[in-house]
Amino acid sequence: MYGAHGFYRRPEGPAGHFHTSVHASPLFARAVAALLVRVDEALGRPDVLDFVDMAAGRGELAAGVPAALPAEVAARTRVCAVEIAGRPDGLDHRIEWRAEPPREITGLLFANEWLDNVPVDVAEVDAEGIARRVLVQPDGTEQLGEPVTGADASWLARWWPLAGEPGLRAEIGRPRDEAWAAAAGRVTRGLAVAVDYAHTAATRPLFGTLTGFREGRETAPVPDGSCDITAHVALDACALPGGRVLRQRDALRALGITGARPPLTLAATDPAGYVRALASAGEAAELTAPGGLGDFGWLVQPVGIADPLDGALDGV
Repeated sequence: MYGAHGFYRRPEGPAGHFHTSVHASPLFARAVAALLVRVDEALGRPDVLDFVDMAAGRGELAAGVPAALPAEVAARTRVCAVEIAGRPDGLDHRIEWRAEPPREITGLLFANEWLDNVPVDVAEVDAEGIARRVLVQPDGTEQLGEPVTGADASWLARWWPLAGEPGLRAEIGRPRDEAWAAAAGRVTRGLAVAVDYAHTAATRPLFGTLTGFREGRETAPVPDGSCDITAHVALDACALPGGRVLRQRDALRALGITGARPPLTLAATDPAGYVRALASAGEAAELTAPGGLGDFGWLVQPVGIADPLDGALDGV
């Protein structure tokens, strides 16, 4: 994915192949900015406020959040984009670009669609009822390998137990748990948030979620760099003590993104304003839509502060 000719190093970037909340509307960056303001208040307005954008892509969120902040908060905000791919041309020079998050973060670490690209092994139940690792050839051809043992078997038993029916599959999320613990562990005070396609113990899919995307279409997950390869995230397994998982629509509504249509009376008094408000409502509706982006999970992990989204509903 990140090799010399890998999918994420293509000039068009992820936005050329799939639609994330960041690309759907600038309202998403405004909502994250509103969350950062809440974190700032909970921290007592420190001299330096960190905003760390994990898996920054082409820096869209890293640029959009400070632009949406109140001037006084923006003046104290240090923005860091974390991304393995190279820094895009034209990005604001004030945004730091690096391959790993800072060692100490006071503020908000926000990981939008990062964990779904942290690699995981896939397990499948064989004809004897044994969970085995799925091995993949460069052309995408699969075959079953050795039985799942050790820490990965323990993870499956705890978070995604497989019945003995042949063909049942699971993605072993232990590497994602470890990746999240490492990233969130960089926050000394503030908030860490992971946003992703997600499921929890009550909604694990029977046959897993591994798939590919290319040019806006779902495709076979062939590991040759020609497509995005992704799998939904067991966010409840990733959560550290004090963390909770909620739906994106509830998180965004708590941050003022509702999708409510503007009053018709505005059309008579300010037609242009009504059109703008109507367009904004449409974008908000996309971000919060059931069956779409609104079903994304938000893993909210406060560190040394109260939960800034207290009052938003729990559960995915």
